[in-house]
Amino acid sequence: MALGNTPFYIARRYLIAKKGSQAVSFITGLAAFAMMVAVAAMFIIISVFSGLEDLNKEFISNLHADLTISSVKGKNIPNLSKIINILKNEKEINHFSKIIEEKVYIDYKNTGEIAYLRGVDSAYIKVNPINKNIYYGSYPSFKYVNEVAMEVQLNSRLSIPVSSDTDIATLFMPKPGKGIISKEEDIFNKKEIYVSGIFPGNDQLNNYIIAPIELAEQLLSLPKNSAYQIVIQLKNPENADIVKEDLYQKIGNSIIIKTKAEENAAFWKMINMEKLMIYLIFALVIFITTFNLAGAVTILQLDKKEQARALVSIGFTLKGLRKIYFNTGLLIVIFGVLSGLILGSIICFIQLQIGVFKATEALPFPVRIVPFNYLIVSSTSLFFGVMVSWVFSRINKKLFLEK
Repeated sequence: MALGNTPFYIARRYLIAKKGSQAVSFITGLAAFAMMVAVAAMFIIISVFSGLEDLNKEFISNLHADLTISSVKGKNIPNLSKIINILKNEKEINHFSKIIEEKVYIDYKNTGEIAYLRGVDSAYIKVNPINKNIYYGSYPSFKYVNEVAMEVQLNSRLSIPVSSDTDIATLFMPKPGKGIISKEEDIFNKKEIYVSGIFPGNDQLNNYIIAPIELAEQLLSLPKNSAYQIVIQLKNPENADIVKEDLYQKIGNSIIIKTKAEENAAFWKMINMEKLMIYLIFALVIFITTFNLAGAVTILQLDKKEQARALVSIGFTLKGLRKIYFNTGLLIVIFGVLSGLILGSIICFIQLQIGVFKATEALPFPVRIVPFNYLIVSSTSLFFGVMVSWVFSRINKKLFLEK
């Protein structure tokens, strides 16, 4: 055995030797166990957040188009026919759809609500397949201007029957303009609607009514072939930035083009902030856990005081003793990190296969195991573990000279 490996060999013997103080064995075992649990918990939580990130990406991809065009000034997109011709000739574009969206007041049997009316054309479901989410009734056929789909909570509050030609609701939209008001028709544009289907709500589509774009044009007194937005589905979504720049060159600066990431910048900022806060909280937990390690190293120094004197008598230096205690702490940390990662991986794998832990009755907590999670958890744990082992291995010379 080389002399340079002696401190590591002694440190390993301190941990695995059967003889010795039970208190020391208990404290070192507790330090390793605490590190294992903290590392496993951090790995599981970060893996869950990675799974939630994937779930949110999938969710957002169904709500927002790859590119969204809107007007720089006002709501109505200028030179719409020219823009549509350019989009038709763009090879990277798979489908596109026109949208008009505005707040409306909906009334059914003297019960009213403020809602969002999203007027869309028949190509909308090629960009956003919301028709697949209709779970009661059917998506509007676009044969009739007043046939709509409604968000479930809005429909429940108003209690509008679905697919009933006789039970109709009324949409009200204030008329623009000036002048003396002499009758109700001077204040509002009104349109009667019937609900053909119901779709589930979410943060993006609460209180929404999906209707043919012609209905929105009539309520808002807009000319035919108007649009507030054009949503675009690309053949390759990864080329969104390239297509965006190309469209700017062809159309000019009279429009604003946003990618899916730009449309949801605030949402992803919130998700990343939550992920950062979770990481910092668990990093703090691991830091606090390392105080068990500090106690283990300190108790080991006191318990092995006689052995330290014996080592000094045969030529060991203070630096060599410090290496022994540092290596002891380091071995505890490595054992805790490795066992914690293995335990966390096993739990995550079970969750992936069986879905033991449920977010809802039908949805298990999503989990994604990625190499980066192993890197971030192990590096954080090793950083605090190595730092604490180094600090508390700095024994004072008096510790082993005093009787």
